[in-house]
Amino acid sequence: MMNSSFLKNPSVKFLFFIFSFYISWYLVYYWWIHPLETVDLFVIDITVSISKWILELFNYSVFTGADRLIGIDGSGGLWVGDSCNGIVLFALFTGFIVAYKGNWKLKLLYIILGIISIEFLNSLRLVFLAILDTHSRAWTEFNHAYTFTIIIYSFIFMLWILWVNKFSKKGIA
Repeated sequence: MMNSSFLKNPSVKFLFFIFSFYISWYLVYYWWIHPLETVDLFVIDITVSISKWILELFNYSVFTGADRLIGIDGSGGLWVGDSCNGIVLFALFTGFIVAYKGNWKLKLLYIILGIISIEFLNSLRLVFLAILDTHSRAWTEFNHAYTFTIIIYSFIFMLWILWVNKFSKKGIA
């Protein structure tokens, strides 16, 4: 039988909350949100639009195609899949913030600003991948799989650490 102090351990409470949050999110997303496709496509459209705007700001001639396609003229272009739209990252970030104590109005504001910043970073990721794609498909695939994954997850971790150290009331919610 487990010691009751084990279940009161803040780290165990945090891990249990995050695990429960993730399982709940997974079930809601994959059984309800994802099959509808509207949320995924909406976020992808925003990401492609922001990326196109940034690329055009730097004088790239950009093409987009039927929902999900973006590229720089002369390249094969990129197709943005559901797994690359950032929605799972939004949920992960939200779970980390909700797991810690803090003023709920401040949490909500921080979550909204965090999601906006994650979306912007994901759009920048798409910009850099589109530029890389004009040079080498192998570079594009490598950076998509490794470099940008590390950058985005590190950014989310940094946002969470900022919340824990500056805004939360120290402790698990």
